[in-house]
Amino acid sequence: MHNTHTLLVADDHPLLLKGLVDELESKGYNVIAQASNGLEALELIIEKSPDIVVLDIQMPRLTGIEVIAKAREAGSSPRFILLTSYKEEGLVYKAQQLGISGYLLKEEPFSEMQKCLQKVSAGGTYFSRTFEQLVEEGINPQLQRLKLLSSSERTILRMMAQSKTSKEIAEELVISLRTVQKHRSNMIQKLALESDGDQWTSWLTKYREMILAL
Repeated sequence: MHNTHTLLVADDHPLLLKGLVDELESKGYNVIAQASNGLEALELIIEKSPDIVVLDIQMPRLTGIEVIAKAREAGSSPRFILLTSYKEEGLVYKAQQLGISGYLLKEEPFSEMQKCLQKVSAGGTYFSRTFEQLVEEGINPQLQRLKLLSSSERTILRMMAQSKTSKEIAEELVISLRTVQKHRSNMIQKLALESDGDQWTSWLTKYREMILAL
């Protein structure tokens, strides 16, 4: 047997779940439970206390991210590996903040899963090259730009990421609409965005999780 650590695997696609579990078991991994949605995964994590949990990031009832957060709240501390088809920087940032042990793309060969499990089983971390590129080329540069914002600008930016209008922000902060618009203009310059149009809206959506964590 390659690994004596216990595993739980969760994915909402039955064929993918079966294929992954079969492959893991054929390689000698000890899969003690499997789940087809996030809520079931959370319940099994608490009940079975697996050493390592392999989670699809997008599942019904609870996402992989939500499962990790709720498991930690419940006092469970397995090592988490996220398995995903998504390359969104917002999701990568949120996963990074949760202190996951591994992040793999579903398109990668099973040999990558084996490398990941070997590293995680030994107490290390293993992230796909795509994850590292998103952090190095997307997330870290944005974090550096966000540090340029003043406290007031960060507050307003968080409210914008919550889909509040400039008028709503002005009323809530008891400042003038013109002051909000001035802060917005300054933020666009500091964040190196080209305009206050579609690019701004797209940027807010893309980095929403990062902004809300400010």
